[in-house]
Amino acid sequence: MPSDVQGGKAFGLLKEQQRSRLEEINQEYMEDQKYRDEEDLPEKLEGLKNKYSEFDLNDQGEIDMMGLKRMMEKLGVPKTHLELKKMIVEVTGGGSSNTIDYRDFVKMMLGKRSAVLKLVLVFEDKANGASCKPGGPPPKRDISSLP
Repeated sequence: MPSDVQGGKAFGLLKEQQRSRLEEINQEYMEDQKYRDEEDLPEKLEGLKNKYSEFDLNDQGEIDMMGLKRMMEKLGVPKTHLELKKMIVEVTGGGSSNTIDYRDFVKMMLGKRSAVLKLVLVFEDKANGASCKPGGPPPKRDISSLP
């Protein structure tokens, strides 16, 4: 494979490396005694991996403040920078970095402790599972029906 890949190829390569790193961490959790009794662990880990990589904007293997901000906005609960900082501290246990790495993310999602981010993500999953939106194209509207 040529080493002077550009654009899409380089991005694809980066994403592939990131996915394999996350997969290794998932494997650690699968072998961990603490999580042995967790129901549907492989499926949960796969879902967490996908959700995590969606918001790891810089592909460094961690969700930074902007990634978290984007995640919250996408979920319909925008947060201030102060709230985001508190959420990061809540997940990481107050480390010096302002990022959430994948291990902290998985630990939070599988753990018993309740974190704001976990509540939002769990709520979003439930909301997506039981979608109450009508299917198909939106109904046609004319100008007079607009507010």
